[in-house]
Amino acid sequence: MPATTSGINLLDVCHRYDENPVVSNFSVTVPQGHSLALLGPSGCGKTTLLRLIAGLAKPYLGTISLGENVVASNDKWVAPEDRNVGLVFQDWALFPHLSVAKNVAFGLPRSASHKKQVHDMLDLVGLIGYENRLPSTLSGGQQQRVALARALAPRPKVLLLDEPFSNLDSGLRNKVRSEVAEVLSELKITSVFVTHDQEEAFALGDHVGVMNDGTLEQIGKPEEIYMRPANPWVANIGGEASFIEGVAHGQTAETAIGRIPLFTEQQGLVKILLRPEQLVIQQQESSEGTCVERVEYRGSDYRIFLRLDATVLEVSVKEPFSLQRGDYVNVSFTGHPAVAYPETTSNGIKLT
Repeated sequence: MPATTSGINLLDVCHRYDENPVVSNFSVTVPQGHSLALLGPSGCGKTTLLRLIAGLAKPYLGTISLGENVVASNDKWVAPEDRNVGLVFQDWALFPHLSVAKNVAFGLPRSASHKKQVHDMLDLVGLIGYENRLPSTLSGGQQQRVALARALAPRPKVLLLDEPFSNLDSGLRNKVRSEVAEVLSELKITSVFVTHDQEEAFALGDHVGVMNDGTLEQIGKPEEIYMRPANPWVANIGGEASFIEGVAHGQTAETAIGRIPLFTEQQGLVKILLRPEQLVIQQQESSEGTCVERVEYRGSDYRIFLRLDATVLEVSVKEPFSLQRGDYVNVSFTGHPAVAYPETTSNGIKLT
């Protein structure tokens, strides 16, 4: 990440429940006004990290700073209410008996500017006219925007979002997350999202941190996570991934589908990452070539799954075609050089 004044800084943070470690030696810096998306499977420690930043849990070891202020360390602890951190929960946690306006005003001190702050927040999220409505009368997307307005009303320095769009259907999820990203960009608020959805992480994060068992496997821009994953595990978390074995000689490798250019020099046996858009196919008249195992229509493209001995390759095809299960195709590599992993790989983290 760029060397900018820190909005959030975690240094060697560790946490455990009873004797079970859930976060181990976690270090990351989120510059002021930037967003970090933490991507990983359920149970990897993402939500625990949000709780540690918010002050809802104390780290076993390590230091947490917000701006220039240390809020958690071995000898210092700042209570959650004194951290100026906003939270948006997975279930939104709105008060069902309070109106929209009263939900947004809940964390605000009573003052002459109180009503104006509520009005400004509702205007920001496009809910002017809904002040007297109860949450139960709103759509899921509208409730999400009320939760966001409530979190933003006290003007927090940091906003934390815990899988905030998981309760929305897919079409609404895309719309609401775009609205949220626009609001956060406009306000220049430092934010951390946690999600298990790769598409969501890439859409919302200036940088994406991939978590596994309480540790950070890799952090980088979305395109780096997708095209240059640190190891095969990150490659799978970061998008649809196929792997093919090959023998590398410098910056090329010989494989069952032909010669593939490599991003870095390698020697000997390697496992090569193939994204669906890096493969092209051509239908064969005979039963020579690679067999089509399955065809899926995704709306934006077709996904062709090919059986190559013990390997299944996934191919993205944009144009309509007549392929079906059991047909044979010739498959080849195209596009930018591929990432290859030797038989033993390092899980080192590269910060950019």
